[in-house]
Amino acid sequence: MSYKQTSLFPANPATARGVSTKLSSSKDKVVYTNGKAVIIRDLNNPSQSVAYVGHVQNATVARISPSGYYCASGDVTGNVRVWDTVGEDQTLKGEYKVISGRINDLEWDGESKRIIAVGDGREKFGHAFMMDTGTSTGEISGHSKPINAVSIRHQRPFRAATAADDNLIVFHQGAPYKYDKTIKTHTKFIQDVRYAFREIISLIFLYDGKTGDTLGEFTDSVHKGSIVNGCSWSADSKSLVTSSADCTVKLWDVETRKCTTSWTIGSGVDHHQVGNTWTAASGIASLSLGGDLNIFDPRVGDKPSKIFSAPQKAITAIAPLSSEGTFLAGCADGRILSYSLSSGESSVLNGGGHSSLVTDKRTSIHVSYFDPLRSLAASVATASQPKSLAVAEDTSVFVAELNNVEVIRSNQKVFDITPKFAPSAVAVTGSLVAVGGEQKVQLYEWDGKALKESGTLDGNKGVISALSFSPDGKYLASGDSSGRIALFDAKAKSLITSRWSFHTARVNSISWTSDSKHCASGSLDTHVYIWSVEKPMKNIALKNVGPGGVNSVLWGKVVSAGADACVRLFEVKFHA
Repeated sequence: MSYKQTSLFPANPATARGVSTKLSSSKDKVVYTNGKAVIIRDLNNPSQSVAYVGHVQNATVARISPSGYYCASGDVTGNVRVWDTVGEDQTLKGEYKVISGRINDLEWDGESKRIIAVGDGREKFGHAFMMDTGTSTGEISGHSKPINAVSIRHQRPFRAATAADDNLIVFHQGAPYKYDKTIKTHTKFIQDVRYAFREIISLIFLYDGKTGDTLGEFTDSVHKGSIVNGCSWSADSKSLVTSSADCTVKLWDVETRKCTTSWTIGSGVDHHQVGNTWTAASGIASLSLGGDLNIFDPRVGDKPSKIFSAPQKAITAIAPLSSEGTFLAGCADGRILSYSLSSGESSVLNGGGHSSLVTDKRTSIHVSYFDPLRSLAASVATASQPKSLAVAEDTSVFVAELNNVEVIRSNQKVFDITPKFAPSAVAVTGSLVAVGGEQKVQLYEWDGKALKESGTLDGNKGVISALSFSPDGKYLASGDSSGRIALFDAKAKSLITSRWSFHTARVNSISWTSDSKHCASGSLDTHVYIWSVEKPMKNIALKNVGPGGVNSVLWGKVVSAGADACVRLFEVKFHA
């Protein structure tokens, strides 16, 4: 057997209320961070996006060099990693500890040789250094509070501007960079500062990019009663775009300093705009607090031309839909999304969703911690915290809870049972129901009205964390908290093998091929293994395919999803 990754459905940027989210772009790609991952999203073909997962701590900002060959990304501990964007290896060029706290922003110079990183440090709030060696190339000074943004003039003579919580913009000459002047036109925190080819804007004042002199202020149709979280220049430096927490995105003509176009994106907190970037080919991308990435065509002034919806939190469960090439994913924030393999895009399902983490899914029925059992059309309260669910052919839903198993049909409870152990997982095939607990699986027969014990299966070494019957109903795979998977003959109620034990942490999910000959398992150890029933000692390891842990796997192509909120698709070939 062999495999290769064919596509990736990326997460959307992580957001926080009242905080600017730094987006950047390179050609038709938008670059941002979510958790420990750096995402390079292809706006034309989203499934061909790239995720870099080299950071040990949460990443905060990333920007691709003007040459396009390297990306620099910073994290919450003050580390900056410079890595190769050409090819699949993502080779690390260097890692540098630049300040003692969070990196809020960073910027390349026009020669792709120098980087300035700024943020919330103790001894200093910014550092200028060479990208290949990390050696200092000047001093970033003049601020008394954390720096929120930095921008570098890409033509010689080089200049740099930094904006901070002390309401100041500090102008630096370089290189090497040194303090030049302080600009005091603002009276509140400054969220962003961006250079064009000639001038510099700091929301929404305009300055000369060479001397730092104030050229004027944008006063026409300004954002109302709210902070401006991001600004970006057009490639010709004649227009700029601003995004604000007043739920608007505005396009400005620099020469006249007039607002030429204004887009309103809904209302309410989720539609606050927290960052933007102007791509070379696809137009303007502005980010909503709720996670939607809104794409605007500068020539059209009524609504976004496209909206990319994707998870911001970990994906905790996935399930196929009856329509081929489509599956659902449940997230840690309670949202349910639909994914299309053909378009490479995802969309949020309409409805109330859940208020907390989705723990399990079966096509159109899903279950969440501290929340009712919910289908696409109804909601049913459970007796206690749900952990797992399974759906029988007669539409009965079996829900494993803290101490009991409930059976729900037509949005009503029809039966419940308290096993001899605390149930942790449940699966069903035909009339046979399997309930997992501490090191064992209890089998029941379901007659449509009640569950009756029919046997016990032993073979695991930890708490059962995943159960899955093969499509033909012949086999039952049982994964546990120790990483072991036991394979049983479901009809004979006998153990076939308990030597599928290559995982080193809890098994979170098991999924079978349609011919019942192979199954895939995903684990907290970040790996996916593919097992063969006919050759139990043979397996294929998909190593480190789920940073932070694989929470769910699905067969079609192999679909893997987990803690980094990304979905990865793999093509697997079985060799004779």
